[in-house]
Amino acid sequence: MGLGQSSRSSISEDTEEVNFDHFQILRAIGKGSFGKVCIVQKKDTKKMYAMKYMNKLKCVERNEVRNVFKELQIMQNLEHPFLVNFWYSFQDEEDMFMVVDLLLGGDLRYHLQQNVHFSENTVTLYVCELALALHYLRNKRIIHRDIKPDNVLLDEHGHAHLTDFNIATIVKDDLKATSIAGTKPYMAPELFQPFEGTHSGYSFAVDWWSLGITAYELLRGQRPYIMRSTTPASEILQSFHKSPPCYPATWSAEMKTLLRRLLCVDAQKRLSCLSELQDMDHLSFVNWDVVLSKQVPPGFIPNRRRLNCDPTFELEEMILESKPLHKKKKRLARKTRENGGSGSSPQMPTVQKHTLVGGLVTQVCVCCLVKDWRPLQGVFLTCIQ
Repeated sequence: MGLGQSSRSSISEDTEEVNFDHFQILRAIGKGSFGKVCIVQKKDTKKMYAMKYMNKLKCVERNEVRNVFKELQIMQNLEHPFLVNFWYSFQDEEDMFMVVDLLLGGDLRYHLQQNVHFSENTVTLYVCELALALHYLRNKRIIHRDIKPDNVLLDEHGHAHLTDFNIATIVKDDLKATSIAGTKPYMAPELFQPFEGTHSGYSFAVDWWSLGITAYELLRGQRPYIMRSTTPASEILQSFHKSPPCYPATWSAEMKTLLRRLLCVDAQKRLSCLSELQDMDHLSFVNWDVVLSKQVPPGFIPNRRRLNCDPTFELEEMILESKPLHKKKKRLARKTRENGGSGSSPQMPTVQKHTLVGGLVTQVCVCCLVKDWRPLQGVFLTCIQ
């Protein structure tokens, strides 16, 4: 369902072509590098969702069109209890939209900023829940590449859900990924090797390193390695080998063992699959079916009396945004009148991009591709002119 649930069984029954007019905009709750997120309610069913929207021109200007399409392609084929699941996509002449599960518990970054203390039991449950999600993604041959507190959302009961597949990638068979992507403080050592000329690719183990960094940060309130966006790759690689993480004496031996295995610099020796996690002695008691069904109560339950997000998102949308979403309908109607009744989209720069059409890679004009953004059975339709 739309409110903190993860089942799309009824979506196949919804044959209506969904658009912006089918939703009531309630409030802004977040923003990313080139997209924003708001709470919406579908007018006919009254179900609530989160809606991510991205300005088309900005996507082109920032060379993000490929990532947007890849994220949509990946998300529309996923459904799991510990993912933020996709429901609808549509567009208008200004923006592209993705409608996904609404999780009201906030992201883990927000709770860290609120100085929440996460117990070892709570963090262990997060690791187990996210490990189940990573196992599912591995079976789909997907590497997320951006696991961090910002991308882990809690539902109202406190269960963890992985979101944001904007830089995820799909690998075929036993092939490895080679492109460099991620958030530097959470990137695995093997992702920095290309800068040293020793890169042979990487695989699913990078997500488990990021999970380890996230778990450490939740427990201690800071990351195990100090690095900035300007820190050279050579210096970062040296710190991995010469400055191992500090594990406070107050942490249990079991938690230290788990983190050491997740934060193993050697990707070949790193804990990097569900079966290895399940084989750990102190997790032998875990009933994984019970975890999967969300029957294990989390140790931290978000405050249900508030929205669990930064209120400045709403203020920025209402006061600073030049084209606020809640005024879109009037704005587009006015533009149509000014254009003499023509509802055509504004001209976009002509940039060549590659896209997948019917299993073949073709070269298409981005302005046409963005204008006719219509996912159908995992295939992107391009210009139909």
